[in-house]
Amino acid sequence: MTVPRVSIQTEDFDLSAEVAALRRENKGVGAVCSFVGTVRDRNEGDQVASMELEHYPGMTEKSIEAMVDEAFRRFDIFGARVIHRVGLLQPLDQIVLVAVTSAHRGQSFQACEFLMDYLKTQAPFWKKEETAQGARWVDARVSDDAALARWGIALGNAA
Repeated sequence: MTVPRVSIQTEDFDLSAEVAALRRENKGVGAVCSFVGTVRDRNEGDQVASMELEHYPGMTEKSIEAMVDEAFRRFDIFGARVIHRVGLLQPLDQIVLVAVTSAHRGQSFQACEFLMDYLKTQAPFWKKEETAQGARWVDARVSDDAALARWGIALGNAA
């Protein structure tokens, strides 16, 4: 069974199962790098009760697939897996998984960071936090924009 490269889903994911599926049947894998993002209970100094993520079905997957293609062009990697959750999430819930396999750690680390930097700034998701002061939309941080720029990607340009 082929593992999809990109999944947008409401249900949680199992890191161990996802990494095992990504590694399966490739004896050349010498490195796996993964990143799991979770919902924090605080942001910008305020208590966060929940976070709701929305996306544009079809467009979001296509956008992330294009960036996975770009990661394969830039780095010597064997596989990549991106899962991003949508819907209502609570503090400690997993939001995102980026996992990358390669022969050596350097390429996996770089590709994983590259994909995460893209997801934080360019992927078409909308995040709304529920705080004691009410609901508010979350924008990308300047530091996230700077992280993407170091890869030679200007804001608004996916590749």
